[in-house]
Amino acid sequence: MLSRVKRYTPIAYSLIASAVFLDSLRFKFTNAIETQVIFGRLDAWAASLGAPGLFAQTGLFSQYVIGSAELLAATLLLLGLFPALRRLQTIGALIAVAVMTGAVNFHLWTPLGIDPNNDGGGLFVMAVTVWLSSIAMLIARRETLFAILSGIRDVLVPPMDMSARSETRHVPA
Repeated sequence: MLSRVKRYTPIAYSLIASAVFLDSLRFKFTNAIETQVIFGRLDAWAASLGAPGLFAQTGLFSQYVIGSAELLAATLLLLGLFPALRRLQTIGALIAVAVMTGAVNFHLWTPLGIDPNNDGGGLFVMAVTVWLSSIAMLIARRETLFAILSGIRDVLVPPMDMSARSETRHVPA
């Protein structure tokens, strides 16, 4: 029974998170009024802090940038359903955690609030659901996550050759 849960939970997570992300794209990429309200409030808040345009349509965190990150996460989560591409699922979950961490925090700590579109907080609940399940996915796939992070570390900070290390310690008299 537990083996079935371990086997099918990542599949369910990938499908649910991808569905949430892909559904939100129709609002972000068509400049729907709901999206204008959300990103307009965030941009006004950022402007009050001296960062006008941060959430505007051409801003660093515009609806198009966030939507593109969600599209990438959904694509990787779905491709990761194929066993040969399983690592992509972990990368998709990592992107999802990043995007949803921002979403949850902006809902909680800015004038956006948890119910910006009078939907009973449904948008916020979905963000929290995807955020928590993404964290759970990273925990479940922690070996893959550590392997990916180790590979990134090795690219950025190449391991020192042990023979070179011993040569640098030896100082001739």
